[in-house]
Formats: sequence, structure tokens, C-alpha cells
Amino acid sequence: MLEVRDLQVHYGIVEAVKGVSFHLQAGEMISLIGANGAGKSTILRSLTGLVQPSAGAITFENTSLIGLSPHQIIRMGIGHVPEGRRLFPKMTVLENLKMGAYLQRSKTDVAATLERIYEHFPILKERGHQRAGSLSGGEQQMLATARALMNRPRLLMLDEPSIGLSPIMTAEIGKIVQQINAIGVSVILVEQNAMLALTIAQRSYVLETGRIVMQGEAQELLQDEGVKKAYLGI
Repeated sequence: MLEVRDLQVHYGIVEAVKGVSFHLQAGEMISLIGANGAGKSTILRSLTGLVQPSAGAITFENTSLIGLSPHQIIRMGIGHVPEGRRLFPKMTVLENLKMGAYLQRSKTDVAATLERIYEHFPILKERGHQRAGSLSGGEQQMLATARALMNRPRLLMLDEPSIGLSPIMTAEIGKIVQQINAIGVSVILVEQNAMLALTIAQRSYVLETGRIVMQGEAQELLQDEGVKKAYLGI
């Protein structure tokens, strides 16, 4: 479904991503884990056209994403939930959700998608006329995720969805991401919370200073002594 080969990204003279390669199969969930500054968010931004790579190849369903604009990439079926959620705080929950469906022209389709969203996020239906900025951190993360799903993506990319959340809400977000993956949406999960990422993903890649240093089945990495010591505090 997605293949990234020898991806390099520079910010000026600084090389943030140094020849990263990975792949994602249809229906799979993978995670990218690593400390702050490892290049995880930059990789996602390059996949959605927000940052142009210096070198390398990105192919989604046999189509190159290099040089495409963000709206072209979103139209192809890729959703991105950025770090920090990036909601419209003065708009209502419902208005934020409808913003996620701006590429859909059929009001009937938007209404049907909205009902499916409410099945996964019933709290958002209750909060429909509440301003997004007044929601709790966990509710805002749910809204940001739901907004990305309004465009019916085949691939959903989440950047640090657990950041700033309590352990209980982090677990709840993890369950929701698993439910989304279970209905057939492929997922790339970027997380500093390695325990969450390795628990819910099928495969994982460990990044350090812009390079992949380990990769494999998530459950195997969860048992790796080096990963335990460096990322799980064990």
C-alpha cells in the first residue's frame, strides 16, 4: 500500500531524516517510535506534502507522492492527525467535523459518514454544539481523529495522539485507534509513548536522530532488552 525508500529531509543545512525506508501493507498498523527530535513527525509531514523530501521515494498504491500538494494527497485517501490536534477552537465540534469532509460533495455521503463517526465517538455527538476549544484534552484528540476520518481515508496517520493525556485517556485513545484499524483503515502511529505504540501496532520501527535503528514485529520489540531500557523505562 505504502512504500518509503531512502527518504531524506533537510531543514536548511540540518538533515532531519537520513535515508529512512519502511513499508505498510493494506489493513496494517505500524508505529514509529523514538525520542523527541528523532524525525518521526518530519516523516509524516513529508508523506502529506507539508515538507518536500530532499531525496528518496514515497509511493502510495503505486502512485508517487513526491511533488504533490497536501490537498492532492488527502484526496488520494490519506488522513493526517497532526501533533497538537490543530482544531478550530472557536468553531463547534460539528463544524470541525464538517471541515474534515470538505472534499466530499454529497451531503448525503457526509451525513452517512458523520453517523459512522458517532458510532466510534459517541461523546462527539453529545458535544456537537460545544466549542472545540472548551473540550478536554482527550475529547479534543477524539475530535481531531474523527475530523480526519470524515474524508474516509484508507490510510490514517496519527502524530503523538497520547501527548498530554492521562493514562486512562491514553488507553481509551489506543482502543479507538485499534477499532479504526479493525474496520480496514491502515494506520501509521507516531508515538513517544513506546508502550502504547508497541502494544497496539503489528509492526514497529525505532528511530534515533533521523535513522531507523531497529524494526520488527511490535510484540518482539516489546520484549527486546534494549527497547525496554531505552524506551519503556524497564
